[in-house]
Amino acid sequence: MKVREKRHGLVLVHTGEGKGKSSSAFGMVFRAAGWGMKVCVIQFIKGQWQTGEQKAAARFDEIEWHALGDGFTWDTKNPEQDIKTSREIWEFAKQKILSEQFDLVVLDEINYCCGYGWISGQEIADFIRQHKPGWLHLVLTGRNAAPEVVEIADTVTEMTRVKHAFQAGIKAEQGVEF
Repeated sequence: MKVREKRHGLVLVHTGEGKGKSSSAFGMVFRAAGWGMKVCVIQFIKGQWQTGEQKAAARFDEIEWHALGDGFTWDTKNPEQDIKTSREIWEFAKQKILSEQFDLVVLDEINYCCGYGWISGQEIADFIRQHKPGWLHLVLTGRNAAPEVVEIADTVTEMTRVKHAFQAGIKAEQGVEF
């Protein structure tokens, strides 16, 4: 494994309407942990319900997992609370990034927060540009990635939905969706 000083820490953005943004990031989480890298996952939207990824991550000493959101909030009844929660998670995420304890940090579904205007894309881009350690890999997932974040990213992937089971009335399936 490359020592931190010789690593080019990448900023990756997974966005778009299609499935697979978080799943792709979680694949990177397990890949990095397999190499002995320290990983931190911070979930901005998903609440306290258990997912298979979180259960699997608990088996790795290298992975620290934080599901901090209030749950799926696109039909929110309390936007002030959503903004407050998102801001608190963003502050927590910045501290984890600045701690220099991790080789990879995933900010799962942070892009939604930008799309809803809870955290500005410019603020995120400025923090990354000014404070992200040069060796740290950082992944930001979710629809509606802010243009400012896309601009500073090294790799941006847009997932495109061609067809999704939900459109046929099939609810989220354990082991596939969560």
